Amino acid sequence: MASFSYVAIDSKGKQVKGSVEADNQGKAAESLKRDGMTVIELKEQNALNKDINLGGLFKKKVKIRDLSLFCRQFVSLHRAGVTIMESMRMLTEQTENPTLQEALQEVSTSVQKGETLANSMKMRTDVFPQLLIHMVSAGEASGSLDVAFERMAVQFEKSAKINAMIKKAMVYPIMVLVVAVVVVIVMLTFVVPTFMSMFADMDIEMPKITLMVVAASEFMQAHWIVIVGVIIALVAFFKWFKKTPTGEGLINKAAIKLPLFGDLTVKSSSAKFARNLSTMLAAGISMPDAVQIVADTMNNVFYRECMLNAKNDVMQGVPLSTPLEKSGLFPPMVYHMTRIGEETGNTEDMLDTLANYYEEEVEMATQSLMAALEPLIIIILAGVCGTIIGAVIAPMGAMYEGLDSL
Repeated sequence: MASFSYVAIDSKGKQVKGSVEADNQGKAAESLKRDGMTVIELKEQNALNKDINLGGLFKKKVKIRDLSLFCRQFVSLHRAGVTIMESMRMLTEQTENPTLQEALQEVSTSVQKGETLANSMKMRTDVFPQLLIHMVSAGEASGSLDVAFERMAVQFEKSAKINAMIKKAMVYPIMVLVVAVVVVIVMLTFVVPTFMSMFADMDIEMPKITLMVVAASEFMQAHWIVIVGVIIALVAFFKWFKKTPTGEGLINKAAIKLPLFGDLTVKSSSAKFARNLSTMLAAGISMPDAVQIVADTMNNVFYRECMLNAKNDVMQGVPLSTPLEKSGLFPPMVYHMTRIGEETGNTEDMLDTLANYYEEEVEMATQSLMAALEPLIIIILAGVCGTIIGAVIAPMGAMYEGLDSL
């Protein structure tokens, strides 16, 4: 996504400045319009005019669990009869995360000036997700602010659980891969040269596998700076490439199609779609607006585009289940259950059922992925280390054969 600087007039008639991230300028303008702003100036940021915030480098990130705890605490205070201003003041004092504490202080100050809680949160979209802001806005309009916060607390808790499971599945192979790389480097840098020096003065014909490993060892020792530079360049290129439309499309497509990871991606996206849409509909938000908000929460570009296309179809009177089925991205259960909900007028409950089902499926898919990756990685690691060890031992066999022939 690109960053765009804007100057706009908010719903109170005040001129505001800031930045927003979007795929293009049209989507940036549409996002600002949804937030009730009239855009005066909108331009893409570059290296010369991009907002620089060095302090942000040292800010502690606001985690989903932090937001869940904030919502739970707000519900308790609100149901105890504490006013919104007093609740925000108390939550600001007891919040441990400094970034969230700073954001709550700004929200509290804005509320004291007469702004609504939702509009105050819009000033810190880097901390408060759009999903939460829309829920708070709907809660204020319907007089059920505690219900909105309670529902978002559940939403954040379930999202945190899914994210934790997915990260757990990713951490293990990454750690094993790092260990494997370190072991290979140590063996090629220290172990192989030590053993090869023992055979240097012997008239032994080295096996081909030994010659290959020795060549790799010598190259690594002589050109380690070049190797490190190439690795850094590749990492930097990958980070840049995945932010481009082409790179994002290829990576997201691979995430759906890869044998081991595709099932997890589809199920986690289905769970997020069902849970987020159910939450928005429960807040009384119209279906087109709810689908738009859900689109903004989807990480995979193909699911995001599917939601945007579905919004256009829904605005023309097409049932949501139809574009979901045509997309080919969702399992049959998703659009069948959605269709039943539409026909019975019980879409929200059906989506809740779907969310619960696929959240359990994500847990099972994560366990299956771990079960498949563990032996696969061990086999690869054993193969690499075994090759190096075999290359070291092979000359010993050649040496003993030479002694036997004497």
